[in-house]
Amino acid sequence: GQWQAVVHELPPGCSSQRVLEEIEELTNPKVKAGKKALLPEQLALKNTILGALDAVRDESGRDAPVRLVFEPKSKNVDQGEFMLMLLAHTSLESSAPINLVMIGGDGRPRQKGLTAILQEWIDYRFVTVRRRTEFKLGKVNDRIHILEGRETVLLNIDKVIAIIRNSDEPKAALIEEFRLSERQAEDILEIRLRQLARLEAIKIQQELAELRNEKEKLEDILENPSSMKRLIIREIEADAKLYGDDRRTIIEEAQRAVAEQKVIDEPVTVIVSEKGWVRARTGIGHDPAQFTFKAGDSLYKAFECRTVDHLLGIGDNGKVYSVPVNALPGSRGDGVPITTLVDLSGGVRILHYFAGNPETRLLISTSDAFGFITKAGDMVSRLKGGKSFITLNDGAAPLPPRVVTDNAGAVACLSEKGRVLVFGIDEMKVLTNGGRGVILMELEPKEKMLAAQPITQKGVNVIGTWSGDKARTVELFASGLEPHFGKRARKGKALSARLKAMDLAMRAAEG
Repeated sequence: GQWQAVVHELPPGCSSQRVLEEIEELTNPKVKAGKKALLPEQLALKNTILGALDAVRDESGRDAPVRLVFEPKSKNVDQGEFMLMLLAHTSLESSAPINLVMIGGDGRPRQKGLTAILQEWIDYRFVTVRRRTEFKLGKVNDRIHILEGRETVLLNIDKVIAIIRNSDEPKAALIEEFRLSERQAEDILEIRLRQLARLEAIKIQQELAELRNEKEKLEDILENPSSMKRLIIREIEADAKLYGDDRRTIIEEAQRAVAEQKVIDEPVTVIVSEKGWVRARTGIGHDPAQFTFKAGDSLYKAFECRTVDHLLGIGDNGKVYSVPVNALPGSRGDGVPITTLVDLSGGVRILHYFAGNPETRLLISTSDAFGFITKAGDMVSRLKGGKSFITLNDGAAPLPPRVVTDNAGAVACLSEKGRVLVFGIDEMKVLTNGGRGVILMELEPKEKMLAAQPITQKGVNVIGTWSGDKARTVELFASGLEPHFGKRARKGKALSARLKAMDLAMRAAEG
């Protein structure tokens, strides 16, 4: 039951040697410039190729100009997935650019799609056939006019001869006598005597019948759009049959081969350090005290999620950087810096992180008190350079994203001067493509907002310090929140407790 995949045709510009070199690069990847080790994607792709491909041989020769033989690891390898992997990662499938700049009916060169080009050519074909038909019809009408004059002469031959013999102005006399046109009279005067024989009369009548029949067909083409369409189709089919040849390259609708790595959906804990080192540990429910870090580093947060989720990093430029959780290194060691998994440019720093279900709703806010609600999945991007998502004003910075639970009915905002404003969550705006959002609270000049937290009826915790820089948490229950309730974009009210406020958090009772 063992099988092989044999390739005997290659795309234009591709060679067997090139395919072999590409497979060598995939199975023995090199460390990219500026990196100290292979990227997780390189390792994952290497393992995928080596897990399916056992050997590849170039058997091209005189008998077979192209013959590449691929042998799978075992007969149990799926043939469709095997070929999809080769097509997606080598030049066995490639694209060829074409220049679709054309000079259209308006005489100007423009780039157009195939549909527009074909439609313009069809329109031009209709114009061409119409002009050609009108020209033919004019010729037919002119010939009928001449023959009708000759037919009149043949019916009155003796009288015509007498007029020509005796009249000083035979042309005018013929026009007056037989009601002929100048064109007909001119033709009669130039006609030869032998063309007045009886046999010639029969030919004239036959030609007239044929011309009148042709005239009827030409008029039908001009007056009936369906007749013209049928004529054009017949002409195209005739040309294709006469000049066409068998197509050597099949043109059909298809999608580019994409080999997606299968990810087993299982629980995992994403561990992020304060200095941006990331790793993943199988399972959930781990004790954070067990996590180890490099000297001088500590835990930023541990996210319990699934291997099919994404780790999101929010940069100080408002961009969101995405890394698939399954691409994160294992829990052995300290992980890798997030900078090796995404492309940060211009001194950009990642300030905040989140990993979880793409359907999770997040409250996104900034230090100048703007914010909106979005889903984690809306922030994901395949681009390593990040996705522009949060619009920042000058001097503003993104604040940590906060999860919006299903039972959250309000939003609490904390200012730098210890003011708290609480308003209904229905006043928030949902933005799937990101942006600036709405004003959350009014700030005083040079003041910043420290946090924005969705809350439930249980209230919110205000975290800060008091005398002697001792950590202190003030719990605001339903009754304690009442003085701080108001409309969005208001100033709110200062805390009654002596506290240097720093952050907001869900009450522990909410989990």
